[in-house]
Amino acid sequence: MALKSYKPRSCGMRFRESATFEEITEKKPVKRLTKAVRKTAGRNNQGRITTRHHGGGAKQRMRIVDFKRSKFGVEATVKDIAYDPTRSAYLALIEYADGAKSYILAPDGLKQGMKVMNGPKAEATVGNCLPLAQIPLGLMVHAIELVPGEGAKVCRSAGTGCQIMARAGDVVTLKMPSGEIRMFNGRCLACVGSVGNKDWGSIKLGKAGRKRHLGIRPTVRGVAMNPVDHPMGGGEGRTSGGSHPRSPWGQLAKGGKTRAKRKASDKVIVKRRK
Repeated sequence: MALKSYKPRSCGMRFRESATFEEITEKKPVKRLTKAVRKTAGRNNQGRITTRHHGGGAKQRMRIVDFKRSKFGVEATVKDIAYDPTRSAYLALIEYADGAKSYILAPDGLKQGMKVMNGPKAEATVGNCLPLAQIPLGLMVHAIELVPGEGAKVCRSAGTGCQIMARAGDVVTLKMPSGEIRMFNGRCLACVGSVGNKDWGSIKLGKAGRKRHLGIRPTVRGVAMNPVDHPMGGGEGRTSGGSHPRSPWGQLAKGGKTRAKRKASDKVIVKRRK
């Protein structure tokens, strides 16, 4: 992926950087593999805001991605590289030898016309999906299952990848994008390669309006509020009241440990993230 900049014909265009979409080959999505995104504006079934700063945004149709890759032993051909407005990663439209079509996450290096396969008999090449226990050490993987057969949950964002560090019996140790080293069941499926669209994190929106197009509403700083509205509000002049940075409900926001002391996943974490 490459980024393009624009001539400063307006204030919003001056710093704007966007994707060239040169990898995208799909002209129109497969309609039966899409579904409408129902906007909730961050509210639950009682109408209360549970996620702040959500609302508005352009209409979107989400692509239904096959995270389980359960069609084993059937070779598939990459028909197109596709765009999904609801996620950062690009997708690959694949067609199996029996005619079935599905979307998968497009790893870096996967091109139109290449072949992919799922299952224990697949080779450890880019785009193939196979159990962690059968992938050689040192390779990068993505779209990893936490529980065998449950579908990919880990490492699905653009540009991310986990490295296989060690293997002992039925346990495989991976180094996560955050630096955390964690153990996985060797029967969990993973896709070989790292997720494509690596320059996604370098995109500059350029203006506030593009943030609204994404459905993200403005965020007001706590220090700009009154004491009744935020723990860091009030005071004469610019001041945070001598308190540590925290959320409106008092939870520490910078540096304070908020992870639960006893968590089921503690036993599988070999080394904490940096």
